[in-house]
Amino acid sequence: MFRGSMVALVTPMQVDGSVDYQSLAELVEFHIENNTSAIVSMGTTGESATLNMDEHCDVMARTVEMARGRIPVIAGTGANSTWEAIELTRCAQQGGADACLLVTPYYNKPTQEGLFLHHKKIAESVDIPQILYNVPGRTACDMLPETVKRLSAVDNIIGIKDATGDLDRLAETQALLADADFALYSGDDETGTEFMLRGGDGVISVTTNVAPKAMAAMCEAALAGDRELAESLNQPLTGLHSRLFLEANPIPVKWALMDMKLIPPGIRLPMTVLAEKYHQPLREAMQQAGL
Repeated sequence: MFRGSMVALVTPMQVDGSVDYQSLAELVEFHIENNTSAIVSMGTTGESATLNMDEHCDVMARTVEMARGRIPVIAGTGANSTWEAIELTRCAQQGGADACLLVTPYYNKPTQEGLFLHHKKIAESVDIPQILYNVPGRTACDMLPETVKRLSAVDNIIGIKDATGDLDRLAETQALLADADFALYSGDDETGTEFMLRGGDGVISVTTNVAPKAMAAMCEAALAGDRELAESLNQPLTGLHSRLFLEANPIPVKWALMDMKLIPPGIRLPMTVLAEKYHQPLREAMQQAGL
């Protein structure tokens, strides 16, 4: 259903932390103009953890309105409470999202059976395509390939975003899902090119926020199996892939977009503005990428 370069979109904010909907609309246009394949609204990069329920639902719905059907919108609706995740997923469906992205429950440390029942319950409760999201580095919870296989049998669970950066994990998952119609997305920019060259369907990317056209071209080449072209297009982006994580995401990417005059400098506590010592290294990576 979704392939290629998908942006894990930031949520622009004013200095006081209020959502800047004008800048959000401009970012949506920026991605449409630069060939981004889909927008992920209200994921980790969108600061979902610091927006309240009403704000979360409003940002998702207004992003859909701004897109006007020109680009798919995938809504981040995961939570560590199954019932809260169901409510957010219903909000996304009512707001017109094309699909939902559901992170594994963070902090709780559920068992694999708990993960299976959590995602199965959400999928059975809300009839919208759903993408699993495994990012153990942030959640302290790792969904194993065997659990992914079990969940792939649920009709409206259509894929997984794997942010482990482990390409052996990709191969293991592919082997288990060889007969399934199930999408595999990278959530790790540094290994995203290789992930697609090895059969993945795309990347849900932080880098795409600042370099959408270059990421779209790289993804197109990787999905076509053109290793030489994909790697050459990815090379100028390697600095961004790493330096956009000099501090916790989305601190560096919001600073970069502010430096590009695309958004105001707002970010919500406990996230803070990028430390000054990282400004020059990040600018050098931006320049290497041609920004």
